[in-house]
Amino acid sequence: MNAPTDLSMKTDDVLKVELEVFRREHRDLDEAIRAMQQTGTADQLTLQRLKKKKLVLKDKIAQIEDRLLPDIIA
Repeated sequence: MNAPTDLSMKTDDVLKVELEVFRREHRDLDEAIRAMQQTGTADQLTLQRLKKKKLVLKDKIAQIEDRLLPDIIA
C-alpha cells in the first residue's frame, strides 16, 4: 500500500475506512492468539510476534481515533 502514512494528509473518510480495517485486523489477531493458546499449537516466538503486531495496530487505532474525535475542552 503506497498511501501516505501521515494522518494529516488523509481525509476523514479514508481514516474511517482504515480504522475499520485496523479494528478488524486487531480482532482477528486476538482470535488467532486465543486459538493458538488454547490448542497449544504455537511456539512462544510466534505468539510474541502476533502480540506485538496487535499492539502496533492498537496504537494506529488510537492515533486515528484521536484525529477523528479530538478532545474538546468545555
